[in-house]
Amino acid sequence: MPIYESGEDYLETILRLHNKTGFVRSVDIACELNYSKPSISRAVNILKESGYITVGSGGQILLTELGKAKAESVYERHVVITGFLENVLKVSRENAEHDACKIEHIISEESYEKLKKFTAEYNN
Repeated sequence: MPIYESGEDYLETILRLHNKTGFVRSVDIACELNYSKPSISRAVNILKESGYITVGSGGQILLTELGKAKAESVYERHVVITGFLENVLKVSRENAEHDACKIEHIISEESYEKLKKFTAEYNN
């Protein structure tokens, strides 16, 4: 089942929250993204049915291997693109973060790999 931009955002958020606190529930995602609980509930069900997450006792949300791989991929794109915008193009941190959130979902693999290579060489 294909994952859409919003699903990628949820997975990235789950990864970041898990790295920060070690425990993620629907309410944590709702607070982080400022979304309603029904929206989060629907997304969690879709991600669960698609095999990206599991929901354990106490409502703990865990990434599956598939979910973790996708979340890490999206997060890496976010970090690389934010760094490029901020450090190379001198875009403000706020705008770099905002723009990266949009670009990370639509950039082609070829363009991303070239951007990643350029950024790595630029930083060395």
